[in-house]
Amino acid sequence: MSVTPDPTEPSPPHGGPARLPTLWIVAAFGLVCLVAGYALSRFGPHVFPIKPRPSVSSDLANLRPLAPVQTYPADEPPPLEVALAAPNAEAMQQLARRIDALEAEQSRTAEAAASALAAAALMEAAQTSRPFAEELAALDAVSPPSAELRALRRVAERGAPSRAALAASFPEYAARAAGAARAPGDSAGLMARLGAALRRVVTLRQVGDVPGKGVDALLARAERQVEEGDLDHALRTLDGLPPGGREALAPWRAAAETRADIDRRISAVRVQALEDLARLARSGA
Repeated sequence: MSVTPDPTEPSPPHGGPARLPTLWIVAAFGLVCLVAGYALSRFGPHVFPIKPRPSVSSDLANLRPLAPVQTYPADEPPPLEVALAAPNAEAMQQLARRIDALEAEQSRTAEAAASALAAAALMEAAQTSRPFAEELAALDAVSPPSAELRALRRVAERGAPSRAALAASFPEYAARAAGAARAPGDSAGLMARLGAALRRVVTLRQVGDVPGKGVDALLARAERQVEEGDLDHALRTLDGLPPGGREALAPWRAAAETRADIDRRISAVRVQALEDLARLARSGA
């Protein structure tokens, strides 16, 4: 009879000699780990130095307290803080004086310009035969008082004939002056008186370029000067007439003298206004 082996009994190992290399490898690896651990503990701090960590207490000591946060309403922006240097009192006074000087200079320049414009408007208005009181008042309001303005106030309400009107009326007055200059005296005879009466009806006088210093020559020269607008020279020429001629020309002469005086004074006012304006413009440049 045969015996069947028990399946639960372990079978003898096969290949026992083949497990020896694995054991040697494990033993060698363990030895290497021991040597490496010893070397790391012995020489590690010198090869790999450890940096010291800052202490928490020193970090907290260096911290600065935070400023409190200011809050503002939603509809109001935060104020803008600007560091301004304290103003210097002397510098502020100098600045104030400079501003005052500039304002005063601008005011004087504006007044001078207004005066020049008003003088030009007055000259244009006074060239006619109508009154010029309104234009004179406008000039008087922006100009300093002067003798010229005071003299013009006396004639501004009535005005004076224009130079063209004086030239147009001169021939009639010249004819009267020529007849009056030739009038006979109280001791003249009948024929002289009849001739003078005839000349008052029909007056004959020479015109144009009349040589000499007689009545006709003086009247012709004065008439040419009046037509050229030279009233000053015409009045001086008429001064050479005899008394009868000057008396006949008295109404025309008075109007001509008023016209010449108006033009002369207005021209002086206008020149002064322009000079003031030019001087201020040069000083401000």
